[in-house]
Amino acid sequence: MKWLLVLAIVGSTTVSDLLQSWEMKRHGEVAGLSWMGRIFLRAGVIVAFVCNGISFFALLKLLAIADLSFAVPVTAASLVFETLLGRLLLGERVERRRWAGCVLVAAGVALLANE
Repeated sequence: MKWLLVLAIVGSTTVSDLLQSWEMKRHGEVAGLSWMGRIFLRAGVIVAFVCNGISFFALLKLLAIADLSFAVPVTAASLVFETLLGRLLLGERVERRRWAGCVLVAAGVALLANE
């Protein structure tokens, strides 16, 4: 059950962050407050908010059945997927230091998986 919750958290967090980044890149530079009404009506932003809610409530459930010292580090796997998908889907430039950080995060998650 706890790994299913981890999957829900990592997946929904990754989708949410990618959609938010994509929508903001699509929208362009923000000036003043007039953009707020327009951006919150975009489908990608609405789906991102729903995904944030799923992630939040799945994390609450995970914290009810697992230790904090497990739950928070293992959900950091979303950083690895976000970096990879940011590169592949959004065309972002990812430097070596960031890739090295992703490898370290992935190694930490792998260590926790053997628990």
